[in-house]
Amino acid sequence: MTTQDNSGALQRALLAWYAQHKRELPWRQDSDAYRVWVSETMLQQTRVAAVLEHYRIFLEAFPTVAALALAPEERVLALWSGLGYYRRARMLHRAARLVVSELGGVIPRAVEGLRKLPGVGRYTASAMASIAFGEPSAVVDGNVERVLSRMDGEPRTGAAAWKRAEELLVRRHPGDWNQAMMELGATICTPRSPQCLVCPVRPWCQAPGAETQKPKTTRKRVQMTRVLIERSSRVYLVQRALDAAQMAGMWELPACAAQSAKQDVTGKPDSTLGGSAQELCMLRHAITDTDYVVRVIRLRLKALGAREKKLGRWVEYEEIGELPLTGLTRKILRKLGCNGHAAH
Repeated sequence: MTTQDNSGALQRALLAWYAQHKRELPWRQDSDAYRVWVSETMLQQTRVAAVLEHYRIFLEAFPTVAALALAPEERVLALWSGLGYYRRARMLHRAARLVVSELGGVIPRAVEGLRKLPGVGRYTASAMASIAFGEPSAVVDGNVERVLSRMDGEPRTGAAAWKRAEELLVRRHPGDWNQAMMELGATICTPRSPQCLVCPVRPWCQAPGAETQKPKTTRKRVQMTRVLIERSSRVYLVQRALDAAQMAGMWELPACAAQSAKQDVTGKPDSTLGGSAQELCMLRHAITDTDYVVRVIRLRLKALGAREKKLGRWVEYEEIGELPLTGLTRKILRKLGCNGHAAH
């Protein structure tokens, strides 16, 4: 039986499965447009598990679009820290300000209006319109493409996927349908080891378990050294340039050239630090297509270059939560217990 033979039965089967088996996620507790917007923005290229706690904290700080619009960007980025892809946060913030200043605080209901907001593309606009407002607009993400490709037994990507998704859309329940399709791809019709035996659309699937993984990309491997400089209850951080290509304006531990690190990690007492220059830890960190091996050392402030001194400042440890830190810096400070002593 093909999907064309009886799409009504397929739709009923998937919606019934979703109603019974959907994950209890905080953004599904209601269909408030702002909460849907925040969740869909956070979930772009990010796993659900990584979003859960960030979503809770973000909504506690900014419970409404007006609260987000009034917040300083640095505070928004601080609460986004750890999710990565910080342009999403900046665009969400800009769009919230536009909604408040030009639209009277009312989020547009239709896809066309939503797409005029900064950072809101076709997928996010369709998700918001269908889930929050019941607008009959299909969504396509990686999960939906995979489900459609297997069901139809042929590749469904790009324009072909959007066309097919619109054909299958349950127009009376577009929000539930779109979430059901994405949920199916995330939990049952997964890239590897799909659970075909318990799949609710198995009778209509033309290529169960078919390989749909994208070609693996070659990942780069980079070694770097980061420096911890402490004084009493403060740590020295530097700010990335405001026009930097990545993580602009974020705060981080200073970088150090390998040769400089070898020269300055002497092990001799340092009265400024109240301890010894030393290697503190090694860790791994991944960003998009690059795997980093990071060495963390303790140095004197005077060992830094002029640029790092110009861009840096002392920060009280108790104030770190207010700054937008890079994910790597947050990971390092957490590993070191936020006081320069390795956590055990």
